[in-house]
Amino acid sequence: MLTRSARITDTFKEKGTHPMASKETLIVDCDTGIDDALALLYLLHDPEVEIRAVTTVFGNVDATVAAGNTLRVLELVGREDIPVAIGARSNWRGTADLAPFVHGDDGLGNTGLPAPAAAPTSEPAAEMIVRLARENPGRLHVLALGPLTNLATALLLEPDLPRLVKHVTIMGGAVRHPGNSTPAAEANIHNDPEAARMVLRAGWPVTLVPLDVTMTEVFTEDHVDRLRGAGTPVTRFVATILAHYLDFYEQNVFGARGAACHDPLAAAIAVGDVSPVLAPVVAVDVDTGDGPGRGATVADIRGQYRDFPAQRGAAVRVVLGTERTFPELLADRLCGRAGTRRRVA
Repeated sequence: MLTRSARITDTFKEKGTHPMASKETLIVDCDTGIDDALALLYLLHDPEVEIRAVTTVFGNVDATVAAGNTLRVLELVGREDIPVAIGARSNWRGTADLAPFVHGDDGLGNTGLPAPAAAPTSEPAAEMIVRLARENPGRLHVLALGPLTNLATALLLEPDLPRLVKHVTIMGGAVRHPGNSTPAAEANIHNDPEAARMVLRAGWPVTLVPLDVTMTEVFTEDHVDRLRGAGTPVTRFVATILAHYLDFYEQNVFGARGAACHDPLAAAIAVGDVSPVLAPVVAVDVDTGDGPGRGATVADIRGQYRDFPAQRGAAVRVVLGTERTFPELLADRLCGRAGTRRRVA
């Protein structure tokens, strides 16, 4: 068992290298629970990806807890140079539907890891997003892995943000698939439907990675056994936090020990490691009413029988199909296997 008395650097730390060249320059906006941690580690193991900053939001856990978890992950791979900013702790209605039953009370499977050595910045998340976008016009790709409150707040602060940001990739929504927060709504969108509606209708290029694909890319106990066998600080950390996650999925979702690759899959799509087999550009809206459909993502897929003809004004690429081979790539990347850079068609 991991103890609070041991420093995280002593139990897991693995030296990392700073990226020499960047294919994507990212701001990662996340609610760091278990799958967010996997997504961050997946990206941090790619020397061609530059993470300029991580901003945290409520969702799996409170935004402050998410910041601490993010700092633990960064410390694990020697990347304390990446700034972490705390963002919204609730949606615009003042509520927050957290998920300790999925991710544990600490967001990392109730592993009781020691506090990180570093601290978050004092700059609020939305302000950091705006500042970095202004300083790097047309360069930043925002990867949003939690509720979209920080991004929507940044849009209010800087209405020109869609012109300044290169692309936005969002893990969220459910199109043909049932929701996981309600029968109609996926958790990230359901936690702040008003913010999600603003972000999806802002006019910037968006890739939406919904449950339709994340639920088909399943990390199994066999993959976890590979991580345990690798025996590196990173793979020991991941195997430890995944125990709680697989318990949840076995008891509540699949009836077997396997977990959906929600956030890691979105990360892989954002940096081009996974090429979707079906990803039409369609109009997308969000139900912001107070009925049973609140938080549902409403995508116009009526053209599915005509090979999705172009829709005027549509700006959201909705990923509806992948090859379902991503978990192998994820395990390879985390185990440090050579030749896993790109790409899964």
